[in-house]
Amino acid sequence: MRILAIGDSTDNNYTLKKFAKKSRVHLIDFPKKEYTQISNITSGREYFDSLLIAKQVKKIKEIKDNYDLCIVMSWAGARIAYLAGINYIMYFTGSDIGEPPFVKNSVPIFSGTKQTLPNFNWIERSFYKKVFDTAVACVAPMNYYFFLKKYRSDAIRFDRIFVDTVLFNDKIVPVNKPKKKFTFLSPQRIGKAKGLDILWNALKLCKTDFDVLQVEWFIQRTEEEKRDNQVLIKNLPEQVKLIPLIKREELSKHIVWADAILGQITGVTGAIERDSAFCKKPVIHYIDPNLPSLIDSEEIIPGFEPKSKDPNVIAELIDEVVTSEECRKKLVQKQYEYVKKQCEPEYVIRDWENLFEKIIKKHPSINRKNSNLKLENFVANLSEKLVYKRKMREKNIQAWGKENYEKLTM
Repeated sequence: MRILAIGDSTDNNYTLKKFAKKSRVHLIDFPKKEYTQISNITSGREYFDSLLIAKQVKKIKEIKDNYDLCIVMSWAGARIAYLAGINYIMYFTGSDIGEPPFVKNSVPIFSGTKQTLPNFNWIERSFYKKVFDTAVACVAPMNYYFFLKKYRSDAIRFDRIFVDTVLFNDKIVPVNKPKKKFTFLSPQRIGKAKGLDILWNALKLCKTDFDVLQVEWFIQRTEEEKRDNQVLIKNLPEQVKLIPLIKREELSKHIVWADAILGQITGVTGAIERDSAFCKKPVIHYIDPNLPSLIDSEEIIPGFEPKSKDPNVIAELIDEVVTSEECRKKLVQKQYEYVKKQCEPEYVIRDWENLFEKIIKKHPSINRKNSNLKLENFVANLSEKLVYKRKMREKNIQAWGKENYEKLTM
């Protein structure tokens, strides 16, 4: 099977390509403004040579007949696939389905904020709803499946999700740097959406002596989130030291170097927790025990601890991890057994390639039926103008401030 992948998130499509057995995957990604943990590994993928939507659509139209099916991550990827007139699967692994662009006044999920995200206008919302509805399949893992199910009755739940076990394992040679005391690595972004406020409250209740190395990387999509982050930094626990962002291909060296990992406390598991569990490091991570994973039709309680996000419970566990080797070993064993079932590439690629086979059988050509290319070209040009207008608005707000900008444009 010849699969075209557009866009990527935490290396999901990259890992799909890496471990494919019955398919050949070509990944084309969007140019990155800067290298971050989420910007992923740069090898093994082609990049669009332009940020212009029309040129990206043109590129896909030129190569689409070389493929049987397309898988997209991010709304930008879906937009390009739709405008190119092809059949595509949408895969959601994060807030992109919890805060879809076709919903007015979306509130950032897991953040506790009440401030809505910037709204698209009705033309844009209608366009993105069309993009979403046109996908031949929409797939999401456990926590995000429940958001997806609200909008697609045929939503597909895949709780298995890739970990690149070549990159993340306990045989990795650690980074060479000194350690003065027991050290936690916290590679999560800073923000309430990752539960850092709860975690840092717990740190202040701890009785043991340890260091926490926290990457200086923020979630700040709204003014409220920016203000919350300022409060977090102002009240930084004494154990926490901010460090620069770590490139993804270097991250495993830092994970195996650390004594333990601080994950997110929102009830959702992310790449950091899964990757760290494969490196056999104890992870402090709250995931809702009332939401078991569905693996081969069997409900499995995730192997992470604690089972509560009460700061007092978290503090007790942190202290026990620092002082007890037996506690650390038990955590590692439970976590590893769980992620092995959930994330072993051999099983994940089997599920995906079974889905590819079903969809290709139903849609033998990548070219979408009833695709109105003239209309889609018109929409592509309109999208370009709307995106440019939005970017200019955001740039001007940043330069002048929101209140001054609104006064100047009244």
